[in-house]
Amino acid sequence: MTLRLGYGTNGLTDLRLDDALGLLADLGYDGVGLTLDHMHLDPLSPDLSARTRRVARRLIGLGLGVTVETGARYVLDARRKHGPSLLDPDPDARAARTGLLLTAVRVAAELGAHAVHCFSGVVPPDTGRDIAWQRLTDALGPVLHAAAGAGVPLALEPEPGHLLATLADFHHLRTLLGDPEPLGLTLDIGHCQCLEPAPPADCVKEAAPWLRHVQIEDMRRGVHEHLPFGDGEIDFPPVLEALAATGYAGLTVVELPRHSHAGPDMARTSIDFLRRATGTTNGAAPC
Repeated sequence: MTLRLGYGTNGLTDLRLDDALGLLADLGYDGVGLTLDHMHLDPLSPDLSARTRRVARRLIGLGLGVTVETGARYVLDARRKHGPSLLDPDPDARAARTGLLLTAVRVAAELGAHAVHCFSGVVPPDTGRDIAWQRLTDALGPVLHAAAGAGVPLALEPEPGHLLATLADFHHLRTLLGDPEPLGLTLDIGHCQCLEPAPPADCVKEAAPWLRHVQIEDMRRGVHEHLPFGDGEIDFPPVLEALAATGYAGLTVVELPRHSHAGPDMARTSIDFLRRATGTTNGAAPC
């Protein structure tokens, strides 16, 4: 099975989107993790459908696949990072986040994206976990319905420090929701190294049936810091071999959101590293 490598636009925020896509195509990437944000494809500005169609034509022209990501830091609230979340005490605030995800599903359908990525959010102060899980399931209901209608999977990401932080939490959510068909998993390889009890390659094998999106970077145990490849502790060849063996057909997207100041260099060195780790020189992983 061939891995399809991508790079996240949240690590290329100093570039215009058109330039970022051209860079990734020139470097040999297969696709892009497109974060909906003000500097690239703003989900809140007018004429979103027309702008989305232009991006779709550009992606087709460059031969790039796409995942829609929704982790922009301040897209909904200029003062609260990732706020409001699906767990916010204010129902109207939760509805704003649900609305963003519904917009992301529409954009993903128009782009032909293979998934929409999202996460749960941090449990607010003075909120019990049972209440937080109830808020999450309620907020995701309309999004899962829309995803089913659009034929675009919703890929929840376990995020350190969030309500849904681990693979076990993802399976708990699946149970609470009745295991709906559109619900899938975003697996971040660095997060596995950070806090999962099993090694990252084993996490890949465990997660395989639900994989809809993969993010990848280096990381150290117990420290949630996205690092360039080689700066952390992950042994990547076994991880990439495990991914290739799953039959996962989506993108494996490099996730370096704090390295935009060096985005073009990071994109180049990252694909070079991943090619070496898979024993290839042309960007294609061995079957």
